Parts: sequence; structure tokens; C-alpha cells
Amino acid sequence: MAATRYRRFLKLCEEWPVEETKRQRDLGVFLRQRVAQAFREGENTQIADPATCDQMYESLVRIHTNYYKNKYPRLKDTTFTGVTVEDCKMILATDILKQMEEMKKGTWKKLRERFYAKKSDEDSK
Repeated sequence: MAATRYRRFLKLCEEWPVEETKRQRDLGVFLRQRVAQAFREGENTQIADPATCDQMYESLVRIHTNYYKNKYPRLKDTTFTGVTVEDCKMILATDILKQMEEMKKGTWKKLRERFYAKKSDEDSK
């Protein structure tokens, strides 16, 4: 029975998309890592709690197939702020978040980082 569960999770991992814009924060990558951890021995892995394993699988399938999005359709594809799904994806991209973090830094912190970076470069020569 563990072999069946393992194959189902593998199939789900194959179908789950990986979003390149969310490096190190993507749910698909995290899912693949957790499945690899949970099934270290592949099909021969002994599952301590099969009911919980099945429940996790069913929950992930509902997320992957947009079960609740389809069950409770929205009238508009925007939020109360008027931001669209595409705008949200762009804003949550790793590169944009790094740029926003850089903008939040104070002037002294930016200068200190630049000074220490130059100093360490000179020391290494």
C-alpha cells in the first residue's frame, strides 16, 4: 500500500508546476523536497500513519486542482485594491522583493555595506 501512496505523490509532484520567479519560496519545490524526505526508501517506505498521509495527499490535490476556486467562483479576478492576479505574481517575484528590501534600507546601512564590500575586495588583493 505504501508503494501506491508513493506513486500518487510522485505523480502529483510531476504535475505540480514550479514557478521560476519564486526561487527558494516555491510551493512546488517545497512539495518535492518534503516527498523526498517522507519517502526516503521509495516504495519500500513504511508509513506510520496512513490516514494522515492520505489526508495530506487529498488536501494537496484540492490545492493543485483549484477545487475551492472552482467551487466558489469569484465575480472579479481582482482584490479590493484592484490588483490583478498577474500584478500579484509580479510583485511576489523574488527579484522584485529583493529590490523592495533594498529600497527599505536606510542610507547609512547602504553606505556601510558598500564600504565594507569595497574594503574586503581591497584586502583580498
